[in-house]
Amino acid sequence: MNPSLGDGFLLGLIQGLTEFLPISSSGHLVLGQELLGFEPAGVLFEVALHIATLLSVVIAYRERLLALFRGALRREGESWRYLGLLLLASLPAAVVGIGFRSILERAFDSGVTLAAGFLVTALALHSTRWAKPGPSPERITPGAALLMGVAQAVAILPAVSRAGSTIVAGLWSGIGPAAAAEFSFLMSIVAVGGSGLLMLTEVPPGFDLWSPGLVTAFVTALVSGIWAIRFLVRLLRAGRVHHFAWYCAVLAVLSFAWIGFGRG
Repeated sequence: MNPSLGDGFLLGLIQGLTEFLPISSSGHLVLGQELLGFEPAGVLFEVALHIATLLSVVIAYRERLLALFRGALRREGESWRYLGLLLLASLPAAVVGIGFRSILERAFDSGVTLAAGFLVTALALHSTRWAKPGPSPERITPGAALLMGVAQAVAILPAVSRAGSTIVAGLWSGIGPAAAAEFSFLMSIVAVGGSGLLMLTEVPPGFDLWSPGLVTAFVTALVSGIWAIRFLVRLLRAGRVHHFAWYCAVLAVLSFAWIGFGRG
């Protein structure tokens, strides 16, 4: 089923904002599709939206990415070190995503998993009130990169925010807010790009890649994603990211109530 223009705009906006704000894009997409009555054919629609937000990261951090690649070409050790840490951080999600793919796909049909994911995200965000930067807040250590990678793997579950969980892991590792956000967003390029390539082999019959609804969703997710990245970094610098915990807690309560009315 191809989305209408209206559905494409709303779902693209949901994806672009919630992929980078720490409130879970997967959980919001499930809720949005249920409320709109839109049933995507296979996973291609969600993959298209994730590729759009991947491009948001590339555009928002284009100068940093260019500097990394130029440094790598010049054989600068620090650039190679940072790229290696991004690869290290991407390994846990790759192992979990490939090894437990069928189990994870079934989790998206569970209302209990959805509600629990929002609750986990709320608790993680609230905990950042007590996280303090370490002695070298701009430097990513291998241990911090691996911890953020494990958090990204956990965030494959529905309603567990990828941005929220990885940034929280970075903050608790002593990384400064801006550096944690940058590393979180850059490490998503490898994970999202890899999963997108795997799922592109599953294009369902009759799905029009150039349908107006899908194109609208893609562009909306791309533009709103760039805005969300910049907005979240400002909130992190101001030490206010924990305020999103209340929003996720409300969604957890509403999701549990939804289960009670028969969603299951």
